[in-house]
Amino acid sequence: MTVESDWDDWLPRAVESATPDGLAIWYLGCNGFIVKSSGGTTVFIDPYLGTGDPPRTVRMVPVPFNPEDITECDAVLGTHEHTDHVHGPSQAPILAGTGADYYTTDSGHDVIREEAWLENYSVTDDQLHEVTEGDTLEIGDLTVHVEPANDPDAEHPVSYVFEHDAGTFFHGGDARPGEFESVGERYDIDVGVLAFGTVGMIDDKETGEPTRTQWYNDENMIIEAANELQLDTLIPTHWDMWKGMTTEPTVLHNHANSFAHPSTLSIVEIGDRYDLD
Repeated sequence: MTVESDWDDWLPRAVESATPDGLAIWYLGCNGFIVKSSGGTTVFIDPYLGTGDPPRTVRMVPVPFNPEDITECDAVLGTHEHTDHVHGPSQAPILAGTGADYYTTDSGHDVIREEAWLENYSVTDDQLHEVTEGDTLEIGDLTVHVEPANDPDAEHPVSYVFEHDAGTFFHGGDARPGEFESVGERYDIDVGVLAFGTVGMIDDKETGEPTRTQWYNDENMIIEAANELQLDTLIPTHWDMWKGMTTEPTVLHNHANSFAHPSTLSIVEIGDRYDLD
């Protein structure tokens, strides 16, 4: 698969030229993010540049960059093994071009072996690292904690807590409520991202028959997860990505209104930057 950007290279150049006072966070659509710190550390989380597997999964947002255009990256993190989270054509060229380290769980490494990253891309074994719950990573001026995640569709999902002098950022992957209470108790999370989407009739992978499918939090579940995490600000993600699973994130203002968390709902679109400082 060859990745073709719909936006040329303006987004990678914007990230490279940015000099954030704290943390700058760019949304890549789907559940992908770039985090850049005041110290210049740049981390990618779940960047996916594929178009899906039409007609079963059809990408509904632009492809924001070519992975070969990335020249600054210290690490790439994968939350779990699904294609739109661990994906060789999207991620291996970033590793090859920058020498960045890659972190994901054992099930993510199964994908790496199946896709033969070492053989098909200029990636070396010492760039690939397996993580599990309880691990702590020191990446530049970022401290990243690997925490549990409840994703019934994944083999081994994790979530990530990013600590920086400017504040704390949380990425939940595609997880739903059920594993986040201890995370909310141990960290003071300023902003967190959680996957949000509708239930849709998606072709079954084996039979091809349309099947009622839920991959992400619905309106009530995402607010429940935000309260487990005690989020100050919630950024809903994934709502933009797949045909038949998209939804309208502004409805969450109503669902969150009577709860303690989140205090703020921030709606971002692909390519948007959010600053934590």
